Amino acid sequence: MATTTSNGVTITYEEQGAGQPLLLVMGLGAQLIDWPDGFVDRLAQHFRVIRFDNRDSGLSTELSGPGMTSTDYFKSIVTRRKPEAIYTLSDMAGDAIAVLDAVGADRAHIVGASMGGMISQMVAIEHPERVISLTSIMSNTGDGKRGGVAPKLMVKLARRPEPSRATAVNDSVSMSKLICGPTFDEVTARELAEVSVARSFRPEGTARQLAAINASPDRTAKLASVTVPALVIHGLADPLVLPSGGIATAKAIEGSRLLMFPDMGHDLPETRWAEVVEAIVWTASKAKHMSSAIS
Repeated sequence: MATTTSNGVTITYEEQGAGQPLLLVMGLGAQLIDWPDGFVDRLAQHFRVIRFDNRDSGLSTELSGPGMTSTDYFKSIVTRRKPEAIYTLSDMAGDAIAVLDAVGADRAHIVGASMGGMISQMVAIEHPERVISLTSIMSNTGDGKRGGVAPKLMVKLARRPEPSRATAVNDSVSMSKLICGPTFDEVTARELAEVSVARSFRPEGTARQLAAINASPDRTAKLASVTVPALVIHGLADPLVLPSGGIATAKAIEGSRLLMFPDMGHDLPETRWAEVVEAIVWTASKAKHMSSAIS
């Protein structure tokens, strides 16, 4: 584990493997350990993999200020009002760049999941010179129309009690049951939840991250400026970010490849790790071919 500081925010990160740098960006309330070790091991056979805790999660800086509860979030969807937020996805993209600076990576392949996909898109939009290729997994463009929460799930989330450390593990497992695909393994999910809660428990940080998502603008038009090879992955069984989010992302990035799995929800099922890694490697190879053609 190592840390770097940028604009008063300290970010915790770790590295594994060798080769071209590949930055993994995690989602809402998640930590770097939420990238499955087996999945990271597969990537590390091809890349120098860097993963980090976003601000307000894991061992990175915990900030203070207003955030959004699930109820606030659903109200904002109805009213279309932007919430008060102390930072946005653009600031979180800046944290990702700080990590690249810390490890001496001028450019990297950027791979993000869920909110991490949104952050990765912002990195590609605002820092194109730092991106070799882009992979956006189970995410959306922020247009507010596609890639939203399934109505049935929305009702269930709105009824969930406020999180507490005492119930955090059970809450995490029950949430995973709601959003993961058919290969969901409760035993593995509980083991990870126990490790995660012991490492860090920051529900207020998650609320601020949710506010950052909602306070950030639609990325659709600006994604048209992305010219690096891009891969979009989504599960057809995803109820938290509906598959339309992946389709909209792929349409917004000209020439991108869209890969959708029928047995994937809002998760990275082990049954699909080999195919996902193969697709990321293929996308990276396209970048190499482009560089050769330019030179």
